[in-house]
Amino acid sequence: MMSKHLSNISVVLFALLSGIIFGLGLILAGMANPAKVLAFLDLTGLWDPSLALVMGGAICIGLVAFTLAKKRTSSFLGLKMHLPTSRIIDKRLVLGGLVFGIGWGLSGICPAPAFVLLGTGSIKGIVFVIFMLIGMEVFERIESYQKQLKK
Repeated sequence: MMSKHLSNISVVLFALLSGIIFGLGLILAGMANPAKVLAFLDLTGLWDPSLALVMGGAICIGLVAFTLAKKRTSSFLGLKMHLPTSRIIDKRLVLGGLVFGIGWGLSGICPAPAFVLLGTGSIKGIVFVIFMLIGMEVFERIESYQKQLKK
């Protein structure tokens, strides 16, 4: 019983440490600075390509991590692996990507940096997270409504 409790504590501490390291990485890379992100997205103005290097590095690390993760049945902490399995590009995925991209382009903020900004007390971060939560609730209600229609 005690070892399971310690295991839960270690999982939470590892998750907290991972989140802190990820958040610090976002700050150091400039991803938590909406002005820098908008400058990266402004291809016709004063384009700042520095975030392309950050994204390229993240993609490389992600490729290695997912390649290794696919070969495992449990995480290093012994938890079940939850990896995406669908390869279908459907209307929902495309529309979701468009909404995400529009929101990112208008605000210069995406979800992970939004939580970093929220942690700093940034008004932009607070507003973004509130509207992100509203969007998640709208999605859940639409999903629920569509499931009821299918019954």
